Amino acid sequence: MATVPFLASGAEGNRGYPQQQYENPRLRFPEMCPREKLSGAQSDGQLRDEGSRFRGIIGSSPALEIALSDVERVAPTDSTVLVLGETGTGKELIAKAIHDLSRRKGNAFVKLNCAAIPFDLLESELFGHEKGAFTGAIAQKIGRFEMAHNGTLFLDEIGDLPLALQPKLLRVLQEHEFERLGSCRTHRINVRVVAATHRKLTEMVAQRAFRSDLYYRLNVFPIELPPLRERKNDIPSLISHFVDVFARRMRKTINHIAPETMATFISYSWPGNVRELQNLVERAVILSTDGVLPNPLPAIERTLIPVGKLEGPNVTSDSLNESTRSLILRTLQETDWKIGGPAGAAARLGLPRTTLISKMKKLGIYQPRSKNTANLVPEKTEAEQPWQTSAR
Repeated sequence: MATVPFLASGAEGNRGYPQQQYENPRLRFPEMCPREKLSGAQSDGQLRDEGSRFRGIIGSSPALEIALSDVERVAPTDSTVLVLGETGTGKELIAKAIHDLSRRKGNAFVKLNCAAIPFDLLESELFGHEKGAFTGAIAQKIGRFEMAHNGTLFLDEIGDLPLALQPKLLRVLQEHEFERLGSCRTHRINVRVVAATHRKLTEMVAQRAFRSDLYYRLNVFPIELPPLRERKNDIPSLISHFVDVFARRMRKTINHIAPETMATFISYSWPGNVRELQNLVERAVILSTDGVLPNPLPAIERTLIPVGKLEGPNVTSDSLNESTRSLILRTLQETDWKIGGPAGAAARLGLPRTTLISKMKKLGIYQPRSKNTANLVPEKTEAEQPWQTSAR
């Protein structure tokens, strides 16, 4: 099998983590597929070195550059910023970049995930409390706003902030003052707020699930982060970076990646974005045994697009569904329509049994009435439901 060379990672690799600057591209695309099909996939500025203004952010795709230009524009101000984007797109990295490029960079950068704190504790986490303010308050506690005084407070998942707390947050944003729980003393603060969410706040406002006045106060300067599927040219650089990180951590050496594996990575839709890519590369490094990075994606998720067509016409959802349907049908035929068990179709496809059954329902795949039936997808009947074949 043809492979594409990596610069060695791991025990023999460069020690300049987290970002290295290499003399040559880390992936030689002409050896992986024709140059004209992947032109521009690896450019000089793609991997940002330690002197970069955006440490930890990898990529130079136009969509990402637009977002980074917005960061540079708003960072020197004290304006509130709302970072929007799907889960796993790097909203916290953008918030940290805003802080690092601001006049507040020498002061605290405080983070709070509004979705991770129970409602009963969230107010105390934000504003603090006095001793005896409620049962269990055995000592005074400083809230995140006080911790971030003269610095930046990053409120992640702001769309999950309970309605009951939204007026209090609005007051802090407007008046720059608050009271701790159990106290009448007003504290004035100087805090820059950067909020982030993957939710559609405009829809939440329309549904009265989010206050319109708070939304307008947060939405002073919105920054939209592109999903990874809109940053295809950044995927090789991200893979190379994460391979280097995990290979060094696990004391492994990864020298090559198969072109089929790279093609799969580039053509995959990445619903979990960069976070999903990072986790799958970690899995691949764990599975590697011969210096070649294996393909960690389950077979069912691999879009079978030839390397030479990576820059061709966009693949439609219908064609992807048909490809997935054909793969499932072929695997079911090979396993005599057995779904569960170590020799079943689910195991061959690298999927949980329930996930395969769900995909079969979605794609209209049902067991034929007999093995000699020519039509592999007969009219659905109660006796032919896919979930009823799993016991075979």
